Amino acid sequence: MPPMPPITQALLLLNVALFCIDIALGESLSRWMALWPLESGQFMPWQVVTYAFMHGGIGHLFFNMMGLWMFGSELEQMWGQQRFIRFYAASVLAAAATQLVLSLLGGWMTPTVGASGGLFGLLLAYGMIFPDRTIMPLFPPIPMKAKVFVAVYGAIELFLGVTGTNSGVAHFAHLGGMLGGWLMIRYWRGQPPFSRGPRRR
Repeated sequence: MPPMPPITQALLLLNVALFCIDIALGESLSRWMALWPLESGQFMPWQVVTYAFMHGGIGHLFFNMMGLWMFGSELEQMWGQQRFIRFYAASVLAAAATQLVLSLLGGWMTPTVGASGGLFGLLLAYGMIFPDRTIMPLFPPIPMKAKVFVAVYGAIELFLGVTGTNSGVAHFAHLGGMLGGWLMIRYWRGQPPFSRGPRRR
């Protein structure tokens, strides 16, 4: 497991702290910070960010934070703090936008919480930057290359989202996070659909 750099550590601590505060307040905080559908009457602009710091249970929190540590730590060390923050924010915002659009189209009225959108963006970046790195996921506990792991998880999320399996999980928001991360990397590299020339900032 990689050492934990400052931004990854701060994100992890903030998520854990807000989870504990939410439990202490009887989950009233998550009702205010969760991402509510546009038509619900409870949507507020800040929710496109704050939802990513709330979680629906200890298992949800644990697996997201473990993924943040595993994939985010090395990416932050490579990119630096500012680029890492921009990338994570792009993934979180893209996941929120995806969920809002699909909630509007599908007539869903349930709120969304969790850092999974940002995490799936980090997962995609890890697979793109370290495609041949061998990793050992918890499920399934089979060593595989990072690019295979990303492809498998992306396919699973797409299948579960289309079939409606495991209802209550925002599978398309996860894919939206991956899309946001992919677009950010393409932007930095100056690849289509963006103009040519790598971004140095």
